[in-house]
Amino acid sequence: MISEETPAGEFEAQLIQSYGDGRFRVAGEIYEGSIVVAADQTRPWPVSEAVAITADSLSAAFSSDADILLIGCGPDFTPPPDGLRDVVREAGMVLEWMDTGGACRTFNVLLAEERPVIAALIAVE
Repeated sequence: MISEETPAGEFEAQLIQSYGDGRFRVAGEIYEGSIVVAADQTRPWPVSEAVAITADSLSAAFSSDADILLIGCGPDFTPPPDGLRDVVREAGMVLEWMDTGGACRTFNVLLAEERPVIAALIAVE
């Protein structure tokens, strides 16, 4: 099932338009699999389940200017891996951990508010 987030059209920012069926549509582009998305770019993220999320897998997020890191952990909420919140805090960011759908919606709201946010999102079916 694909969940539509915003209508298709011209975008200046990396708004998440839809997610589901193992992919995302961001600013008119389709991305197969998981992604890391910031206000100005989206890139693939080689993580397919929450237990695989590590400081190393989040290195792209840590190198951004964002101070809010949203993680979409998949179709259902699962707790973050032990110690991850501390690692994110040491990188100068606040971790917001939620299911992927919630993270997509929250990212779009924070982006519209021009907040410094980046999201690491596990693709869902």
